[in-house]
Amino acid sequence: MLTKEELPECPVATTVQLIGNKWKMLIIRNLIYNGKQRFSDFSKTIPAISKKVLTDNLRALENDGLIDREVFAEVPPRVEYSLSDLGKSLRPIWDAMETWGVQYKNSL
Repeated sequence: MLTKEELPECPVATTVQLIGNKWKMLIIRNLIYNGKQRFSDFSKTIPAISKKVLTDNLRALENDGLIDREVFAEVPPRVEYSLSDLGKSLRPIWDAMETWGVQYKNSL
């Protein structure tokens, strides 16, 4: 997890740094709207993302404390990703972006 010293001073820049690429946003969107997801679920719902980029973004979101990774001791191993409590606190941001996106589309 990042330290306060590593984060930008501007709170908006901090938010953008944590969730500001399209892949992270789509991963978080899936977890907000669909709940727990496995790696293969992300691959199906975000088909343009490569396995390496998906892995890198999942690790970054986990390291930043936004998602939880649960490994089940099964054969074959099963891993599920879910939003952490901190990640769940992003829901109002997503709702606001969705509302704004709908309004924008309707204004065209």
